[in-house]
Amino acid sequence: MTYQAPLKDIRFALNELAELPAVCSLPGYEDASVELVDAILDEGARFAEEVLAPINKQGDQGARLDGGAVTAAPGFKNAWQQYVDAGWVGLRAPYEFGGQGLPALVAIAAEEMWCSANLAFSLAPLLTLGAIEALNHHASDALKALYLPKMASGEWTGTMNLTEPQAGSDLAQVRTRAVPQDDGSYRISGQKIFITWGEHDLAENIVHLVLARLPDAPAGVKGISLFVVPKFLPGDDGVLGARNDLRCVSLEHKLGIHGSPTCVMSFGDQGGAVGYLVGEANKGLGYMFTMMNHARLGVGVEGMAVSERAYQQAVAYARERVQSRAVGSPDAAGVAIIKHPDVRRMLMTMKAQIEAQRALAFVSAAALDRAARHPHPQEKARNQALVNFLIPIVKGWNTEQANEITSLALQVHGGMGYIEETGVAQYYRDARITAIYEGTTGIQALDLIGRKTAAEEGATARALLAEVQVTADKLATAGFASLSANLKSAAADAERCVAFILASFAAAPQRAAVGSVPFLKLMGILLGGWQLGRAALIARERMGEEEADVDFLRAKQVTARFFGEHLLPQVSGLAAAILHGADSVLELDDGQF
Repeated sequence: MTYQAPLKDIRFALNELAELPAVCSLPGYEDASVELVDAILDEGARFAEEVLAPINKQGDQGARLDGGAVTAAPGFKNAWQQYVDAGWVGLRAPYEFGGQGLPALVAIAAEEMWCSANLAFSLAPLLTLGAIEALNHHASDALKALYLPKMASGEWTGTMNLTEPQAGSDLAQVRTRAVPQDDGSYRISGQKIFITWGEHDLAENIVHLVLARLPDAPAGVKGISLFVVPKFLPGDDGVLGARNDLRCVSLEHKLGIHGSPTCVMSFGDQGGAVGYLVGEANKGLGYMFTMMNHARLGVGVEGMAVSERAYQQAVAYARERVQSRAVGSPDAAGVAIIKHPDVRRMLMTMKAQIEAQRALAFVSAAALDRAARHPHPQEKARNQALVNFLIPIVKGWNTEQANEITSLALQVHGGMGYIEETGVAQYYRDARITAIYEGTTGIQALDLIGRKTAAEEGATARALLAEVQVTADKLATAGFASLSANLKSAAADAERCVAFILASFAAAPQRAAVGSVPFLKLMGILLGGWQLGRAALIARERMGEEEADVDFLRAKQVTARFFGEHLLPQVSGLAAAILHGADSVLELDDGQF
């Protein structure tokens, strides 16, 4: 099947739930408008459907490494050139460096379509945008002037080089060294692993952002600095010169996203790669988090987007596959499997979660824009706290559920799903990494209960729960009784869990940590249900309009009701595990496993 961008759903989430018109009115975004965004979405959908989606399956053949040079999967180089020529790379890049400076909300909507159409391809611009963000916020004016215009145009791509073989997620163990030189540069030496698009032939240069230690750096994360280390060294005029002392020594053999080369990078084999310090020494990890927070939101969108692609294929297959008579029917003739109740349950489970995830991701992006551009400091701070709280949920819940949703898509296909030629298995394989990279679900969950809940005494969590309650009350008066009741019950469970985290995090942190992932999932389900509740109310109100798309609006209401009846009840089980399940996790000795 071919990918079709779900523009109706995207526009509904953008305009009605994330309030795009209000975002476009923020200082600095005045040139954006709903009409302009509509045109961007139309053209983005065309590019995703006609250019990126057709090469997704051949991208599964993977990139090739030969003598340190990586050749991208078939069709990718041509697609990248079209992507660059169309100006898509600079959608969210700063206007002063050649980007379009559009809201994050708009960029996230476009990124969803790239990720759905071709997840492996989409990682190159995602990492480039993250590198642009980090440099724009923290680099010197000279570095920004030299690197950002070329990156915003797509002539150069960007990467982030964090971890090493001995470090994993524990960046305190980073050993890569940076030795200062008389000319103000540094010589970088060490090895980095899991570097997405670390070497390729799409663009003429690759700008690596590398974490490394100075000779006199303090131990641990406080001694990490951030450096720009380009593949080719540019002159002050941007013209590329000599090849830097860095190379790709191997490509990882992965379960999925084969079209995205994941590289082991070696720096300084011939005396030291030339690098340039970003910002101040020993503050690199904080700078990298500027990049990582945007990347984590982007990976949450990836999880939702690959789920959307898998869902579309499952629906298409269910409509066409004829097998068995209808349940309860005396007619012996076979029917399309979409008529079978359990297949419908699986499709609704996929559809409802994807719509909830899209809404939550877009609302988070809108908060990111308000945190950056709102004219009132109090609103800026409130939205930044909201972004901080929502990002681990969007990243963790969307990607964990991508494993379930793509698995359900495969299940809808039955035995044919297990056969690679149908294509649905690729989405299942591709989705698996999203819950691991940019911080595993466990890391997101610890961040959520610690820095985002306990550290602020539950202020943002409880503010969100109050908004959920307001929506639940509106649903009750609008005729959505079951959804309202289930939303209220789930919110009450969440409140008890917040209180438990606040009471136990300092005194018994391991007990709180046991329930951290269940708490992340609980908040994902609850806040997803809240967004679908809002969608149901808006859809009910729009039904009476003269040009209303009645079928679409009715589907929104039914989908919200399904979420309330089938998914919100999961919250009570998660809450029970959080509140009462710590002892059984911690009781066994290590040797008893």
